Amino acid sequence: MKKEPLFIAFSTQKGGVGKTTFTVLAASYLHYLKGYDVAVVDCDYPQHSIAGMRKRDAETVSSDEEYKRMAYEQFTRLGKKAYPVLCSPPEKAIATADEYVAGTGDKPDIVFFDMPGTLKSNGVVKTLSQMDYIFAPMSADRFVVESTLQFAVMFRDNLMTTGQAKTKGLYLFWTMVDGREKNGLYDLYEDVIAEMGLSVLST
Repeated sequence: MKKEPLFIAFSTQKGGVGKTTFTVLAASYLHYLKGYDVAVVDCDYPQHSIAGMRKRDAETVSSDEEYKRMAYEQFTRLGKKAYPVLCSPPEKAIATADEYVAGTGDKPDIVFFDMPGTLKSNGVVKTLSQMDYIFAPMSADRFVVESTLQFAVMFRDNLMTTGQAKTKGLYLFWTMVDGREKNGLYDLYEDVIAEMGLSVLST
């Protein structure tokens, strides 16, 4: 019997730091290159960015013979169909995922949730509380760091430590880093983050 899928979200309360990009990268890497079965629930209501990208890709492929040939060759080489992208408002995201998992013969190993750029959207915090793991991207901008730390501490102290969330881990990570410019500012931020008892991925 296949175990229940992991629920994973890239989330923070600041928009524009790469949540959707990392959702697509992680889902695609694990699905196409590592052989896991993946599904994505696009909760970024109302724009549904991932579903929109998928739709544009499909329209491009269907209207151009060269793209059609390239897509066929790619999926034949990879031996996998495209992973499903399910649209849902945040408050219904878990029900959408559960319905998909229950209705498919091949249960996904991982379901990724692309969350809105604000915790104020209906159902976001409740949906996040059902994640197994949350990854929070942040850039070395004071406002972004403060906002991300506020989110992480609130979620940990009010939901994880009280048992109201089933989340096993919440990890911060740097994004938009130019390796040539990485400087002491990151070390200072990481010292503060460590003092707060939060984890930052090392790479």
